[in-house]
Amino acid sequence: MTTHTPDEAGIVPETKSWTWVLERPCPDCGLDTAQVAFRALPDAIREVAAAWPAVLERADVRTRPDPQTWSPLEYAAHVRDVFRIFDVRLRLVLDEDDPTFANWDQDATAVEERYGEQDPRVVSAELTEAAATLAAAFERVPDDALGRTALRSDGARFTTETLGRYFIHDPVHHLWDVTRAQA
Repeated sequence: MTTHTPDEAGIVPETKSWTWVLERPCPDCGLDTAQVAFRALPDAIREVAAAWPAVLERADVRTRPDPQTWSPLEYAAHVRDVFRIFDVRLRLVLDEDDPTFANWDQDATAVEERYGEQDPRVVSAELTEAAATLAAAFERVPDDALGRTALRSDGARFTTETLGRYFIHDPVHHLWDVTRAQA
């Protein structure tokens, strides 16, 4: 069994493969990606992105609920980067034959980019812009490209369609992460 040590801020790096969200509903946030139609992704992206500015205006935006959990600001910066990464990945699957996606170490990025120290207003604007770009990219996907394939660096295989369904869980789940305590 591999143990993962926390970074200097106390976050234990994520090692779980979340591809299981393609097969069953998430027991935490409740999203069932099998029920998300590919053509509904652009609206789903816009809807989840529209909720983040209010999160980034909260007084506790920089506060971690515990030492092992990101603050709302850190989650928002991560979601912004997820939108950006998946825009690149979507272009790759559409433009190349069976590409392999480069590994993205989200935990290293959070530390290197100092997510918790970023300006919430800037993150809000960048998240909104990245979401709009990705939503438009998903809208442009032709029907005959839904079965194109790609590999993640760990060997997980995606089609254009499953890549979209896999992706949407991340921003939805992280919005749930930062709003469940507020509900």
